[in-house]
Amino acid sequence: MKSFFATVIVAVFFILALIFGARNEQMVTISYFVAQGEYRLPLVLAVVFSAGFLLSWVFACFYILRLKLALAAAQKKLNVQPAKVPQGVDA
Repeated sequence: MKSFFATVIVAVFFILALIFGARNEQMVTISYFVAQGEYRLPLVLAVVFSAGFLLSWVFACFYILRLKLALAAAQKKLNVQPAKVPQGVDA
């Protein structure tokens, strides 16, 4: 639930940035390895922000999944282990 609210807040800030940036008509030149293009600054900022957000989200999901799998394996290992009887106590 916490991640949902964080995503909503980031989306609101992104939309606000697009609204403020839409008034900026400045053109920027982006040079690729083999080509070059001119784009409006708000479009470039929106694409770069979205790409960074999505990339970090994917890495976070993989990290969380890895932790959940490790936790499940540890819990399974704990459930399989026989209970140890303390020494000096007759069972």
